[in-house]
Amino acid sequence: MNAVVDTAVDAAVNAERPVPEVAVVVIGYDDAAHVTDAVRSALAQGPAVREVVAVDDCSTDGSAVLLDRLAASERRLRVIRRRVNSGGCGTPRNTGLAAVTSPYVMFLDSDDVLPPGAVDALLAAARGAHAEVASGLCVRRELPSGREVPWQARLYAHHAVVPHPARRPGLVHDTLCVNKLYRTGFLREHGIRFPEGRFPYEDVVFTARVLAAAPRVALVPDLVYVWHVRRSAERLSISLDRAGADNWRARTEACRQAYEVLLGAGQKELARVARAKFLDHDLRMYLRELGLRDVTYRRAWWELTRAHLAEYDAADWARNPAAPGRLAGRVVLASPEPRDLPRLRELAARPARLYPPYARSEDGTPVWSADLPQISLEPLLTRPVAELPLAVDAELRPHARGTRLRLHLHELYGRLAQAGPKAVEVEWRHRDDEDTTVRGTAALVWSAGRTGAAGSAESTQFTGPADDRSAEAAGGWSAETVVDLAALAALGMSTWDLRLRILFREGVSREVTAHALTGAGLLRRGAVPSARHGLVLVQPYATHSGALALRVAPGVRGALSVVRGRLRRLVH
Repeated sequence: MNAVVDTAVDAAVNAERPVPEVAVVVIGYDDAAHVTDAVRSALAQGPAVREVVAVDDCSTDGSAVLLDRLAASERRLRVIRRRVNSGGCGTPRNTGLAAVTSPYVMFLDSDDVLPPGAVDALLAAARGAHAEVASGLCVRRELPSGREVPWQARLYAHHAVVPHPARRPGLVHDTLCVNKLYRTGFLREHGIRFPEGRFPYEDVVFTARVLAAAPRVALVPDLVYVWHVRRSAERLSISLDRAGADNWRARTEACRQAYEVLLGAGQKELARVARAKFLDHDLRMYLRELGLRDVTYRRAWWELTRAHLAEYDAADWARNPAAPGRLAGRVVLASPEPRDLPRLRELAARPARLYPPYARSEDGTPVWSADLPQISLEPLLTRPVAELPLAVDAELRPHARGTRLRLHLHELYGRLAQAGPKAVEVEWRHRDDEDTTVRGTAALVWSAGRTGAAGSAESTQFTGPADDRSAEAAGGWSAETVVDLAALAALGMSTWDLRLRILFREGVSREVTAHALTGAGLLRRGAVPSARHGLVLVQPYATHSGALALRVAPGVRGALSVVRGRLRRLVH
């Protein structure tokens, strides 16, 4: 009787135990500091992982030795050493994929990790939906701060099964290969591989090849991948190293190939989305940094971009013509030489900011500029106010008698005066934890000719003209508010991003960032007396996208830390 019971119990336990069906391919090159952590995170996924294939791309720092030692005590780990370095990520992934014997496969980079439960979540989704691909949430973890930014969070808001990629065009935007589980047979049946050799954006092409094969896709809201971003590393990752124009050349080539793969497979709608993604994501990201580059880089970047955009057809430009990426792309395409870089940087920000001059053509149509009248801004006249690229200037000057924030909202072809700006809510968000904010609770009301209530931490009111013509002539509305440095300093040394919510009549609102004015003394560091800390060191500065942000260092210790950091940067 006991034997029967034991057999039944064993059968129940085995039924609940995950079947070992997954292979994890880990690739690495000269990453001895992290590669074993990556492998261990894969092994720690539990019995669902049948094998971990670690491909060492001819490292010279002892990475392979560390992997061999780990393999000696872990039967599921197999180490493959490449004799010649490939120069990229595609070739070692292909090497690992060819060696896999499991029904499903995942990919993991040596400097990243799989969070607990990732494989179980993806495998359950793939098997439950009979899907060739299961995909989940990835976060970019900035190190050493630990700040986490979700990647394509909207796509993974809830569980979903997509019978065909064309049903969810947003899949094109998730170009990562590492937050996904693939049926191994599906990849092999369709000959889906990564580009070989030094191809910096191999994920983009691989993802297009996967979608072109029309897989059934399961989406899960679970966290399945942690992408570590080490911007201060001695050797930047291939994708983060954007200092040279060759990086942009590789990115445009990857996007071009992705489009051709999708179009060649008859996936016309997804191909269009791929081109739109380039404008909204890739182009805007690099435009935000373009002003930081030298003249040689700018000219090379501009030439490469124009050559790529010249391949777009009328249908590519016709979709959502007021979208910031399309507008910026049309300016670049229409101009043989780099131009309007500060204004393009503002337009590339998130949310976008369209800055003056607000020109009109001879017939009164809003246009980008007098010398580019073919680039019409007329769609802005009918775009909802909550989607307009509003431009707000911000000026912050630390002062012992009170640090005040001055704002100026620019009119936009009369659209704002029609909507009736009433007030602005000011919010400072902690850079490393966006859930930590400092904002006021004072009521905000429309007031003709007066600024916000004195002494309230974050209250302010817009004042300005009421009719379209006078509003456009006057240029906009102004506001002023007190910055609560005590609340900011209470969290110690920290960085804060400014966010504004413009409130209009009839309950309409628009969240925006503010352009940091950079005139003489406007971004100067200041030491403000503090009853609690003695003093608070305040540094307003402009981010890469031109938005106002604020560094706060309370007390003598905080001030000394800032000085030491400044010296380190100067020495470096």
